[in-house]
Amino acid sequence: MPSITMKLSGIALLSALALAGCGDGGDDKTSSQASTQSKQQGGNDGTSTAAETVNLIFGTGGTSGSYYPIGGALKTVFEQSDLVDNVQVVSTGASVQNINNISDGLNQIAIVMSDVAFDALNGQGQFEGQPAKISALAGLYPNVVQVVATEESGISSIKDLAGKRVGVGKVGSGVEQSALKVLEAAGLSTEDLGRVSHTGYADSVTEMSNGNLDAAFFTSGVPNSSITGLMQSNDITFVPVEGDTAKSLLEKYPYYETFTLPAKAPERYNLDQAVETVAIRNLLIVPDSMNDDVAKDLAKRFYEYLGTDKVSVGALKRVERDTMNQNLVLPVHPGAKAFYETLSTSK
Repeated sequence: MPSITMKLSGIALLSALALAGCGDGGDDKTSSQASTQSKQQGGNDGTSTAAETVNLIFGTGGTSGSYYPIGGALKTVFEQSDLVDNVQVVSTGASVQNINNISDGLNQIAIVMSDVAFDALNGQGQFEGQPAKISALAGLYPNVVQVVATEESGISSIKDLAGKRVGVGKVGSGVEQSALKVLEAAGLSTEDLGRVSHTGYADSVTEMSNGNLDAAFFTSGVPNSSITGLMQSNDITFVPVEGDTAKSLLEKYPYYETFTLPAKAPERYNLDQAVETVAIRNLLIVPDSMNDDVAKDLAKRFYEYLGTDKVSVGALKRVERDTMNQNLVLPVHPGAKAFYETLSTSK
């Protein structure tokens, strides 16, 4: 199939975008960070012939979240490819904006959350009637739904949140989306809560410390620094998402997966007992139109990098190489798939 030659202009066009996004960008999946974008000459879909090098604009998230440093780390990795001339890492509003940018040809690679990617692939939610032509290059680390309650609240299950004062994340955030879905799976809604607080991580911690909130939702990587800070001065309980609640959630929303917060793990809260919950996986995505050779080499270099001692970003240390291409809500790009197949044949 013929491909379109892509070249980037030497001057980046700085454009402040007000699109709300989703991802691990600070307090929650939304971010007000503007993105830096570049115009393309001769094509806008990130494709190239195998003999030509490409320039990639890498959409991440807010500079205070996990996505942005991941982009910085992978920039060096991907630029080692003979097929890649340059990688420009840009701060964006994360998942929603990243997918829109790929659809518009403004980004050629990005990090997003599985729930947003699922909606984009199927043309639903914020992408109603406009399905995105995106593929997975690799599965990344999970964003874990962590529900924390003050010990004095007596909350030990999601159903116990009824009548309580609960922080559900900022309006429109990924935290709020997760909170609403978890409550729904337990047969509850925000109307069943004693008070709903649309607070981000930092404010939820402050309100819990002041005795103004009984519990709060956090959807992020593990550990969450806000939670660890709360634990230093308050007695708290991690509320499990398990049993029928978890079963209902997983059946209705295929992008959720089970996750266990381990016991006796100092780097993960050092809990006395393991806590069962759910998580949403992050994805490294590219447009369907990306050249197969480029996608294959990017997947190969990412996989090999994760197997070295050069990985410095904490979130990347939580990526499991053996499952990078498994149980994803997006189809794996044919080029990346070809690389993963070489791993199975070599075993």
